[in-house]
Amino acid sequence: MTSRADEPIYSRQLRLLVERGFRFVHPTDASGELAAVVGVRIHHDVIDVVKLRSETDVSAMRMPADEPDVMAPRRVLWQSSGAVTRVLDEVLSLPDNTGEQAEAARGCWLPVDHRTSKWVPASA
Repeated sequence: MTSRADEPIYSRQLRLLVERGFRFVHPTDASGELAAVVGVRIHHDVIDVVKLRSETDVSAMRMPADEPDVMAPRRVLWQSSGAVTRVLDEVLSLPDNTGEQAEAARGCWLPVDHRTSKWVPASA
């Protein structure tokens, strides 16, 4: 077992993301292999998404809370891609309060099939 002092930086970064409210899903491809690790956090008036495919292939973005498709948004407020520790550090550096007074997004993740889920916003 590895002690926390010996753990990789990205493990600590992922733990910090969970502490900030990120929820992670693990979608698989058609053969059942892990396709990515995807973290989503909805807060204030934005949605933050982190997609980890490998240590060198990580993408992250922040979008408005009313964006209907978080995996392929039409509007992005911030984005980054590259190596895991750099991108996660950038996500952790983003401000929590975006300064706008819009109501936080409400809704839930619903399973589409055994491999994927979809965010469904709550109706007013």
